[in-house]
Amino acid sequence: MSQVNLKTLKENRESHQGIKRNSESLKSLDSQTTSESHEDTPLENLHLASQAVLERAQKQGRSKCPKCNSSRMFYCYTCYVPVETVPTKEIPVVKLPLKIDIIKHPNETDGKSTAVHAKLLASEDVTIYTYPCIPDYEEMKHEIALIFPGPNSVLINDMPRSWQRKHKEDVCGDKDESSAEPALKCVKTESANDSALGEPQVHSRSKDAVLKKIVFIDSTWNQTNKIITDERLQGLLQIELKSRKTCFWRHQKGKPDTYLSTIEAIYYFLVDYHKAFLEEKYEGQYDNLLFFFSFMYRLIKNAKCSIGKD
Repeated sequence: MSQVNLKTLKENRESHQGIKRNSESLKSLDSQTTSESHEDTPLENLHLASQAVLERAQKQGRSKCPKCNSSRMFYCYTCYVPVETVPTKEIPVVKLPLKIDIIKHPNETDGKSTAVHAKLLASEDVTIYTYPCIPDYEEMKHEIALIFPGPNSVLINDMPRSWQRKHKEDVCGDKDESSAEPALKCVKTESANDSALGEPQVHSRSKDAVLKKIVFIDSTWNQTNKIITDERLQGLLQIELKSRKTCFWRHQKGKPDTYLSTIEAIYYFLVDYHKAFLEEKYEGQYDNLLFFFSFMYRLIKNAKCSIGKD
């Protein structure tokens, strides 16, 4: 075979190998892009009730609140009820493992707050207070945790151990972390009647230390200082959510994307609590807390796309 033919074969082989490498690189890039795209849309894989009722209501436009007759879209944010075009029977009901108190800043605009979503979807387990009219948690502080970042806050994965230690300190007055005395010996065992009430038990290794309520603050981050320093919230175990990114369309300028809207914070906390604290498999039990949020997210995203905005 001539040298020219050998040279041509060699060039063809190298060209083929180059194409193969490029193809593999493109596949890898495509896979990476798909993965990133999936991560950027965490609302896509939720186990939600049918949102057809919201689609119909959106086409019909604003409707009256059955209580105050105000004109609203989807729900009334002052009466915490769906409007006339959104039948209550078509709205999912979410049962929560804990009671939730939401403390709303008085200057927080009702119509922009996602705290209402929690009240609409889990009305039996959620109470909304407008600051400064909030409960005094002193007598039950060993049963409550506050979701708020701070120098003494703990991450959700550390919550079982931190909760057990704090419960022991509150009940027994023992702040010696090295003490081997278990918390369950410091508290009175619940009666059978109390257990039958269905209150969630915090952790299998300390079933007498019962976490009953979680407190959230519904406010812009610039408005929280007065609330978080209120003496009625002092002494509560603080928990910080760090690993989630917000999808909220009213994200606060200059703040990290880990600053969640109220309904996102409630949802993500409950998912992590279910896994780390209840030690049970999560199968979408609380996904419907994002029933309204996910619909509005898609609605606003589609509207932005239609006018050429990201």
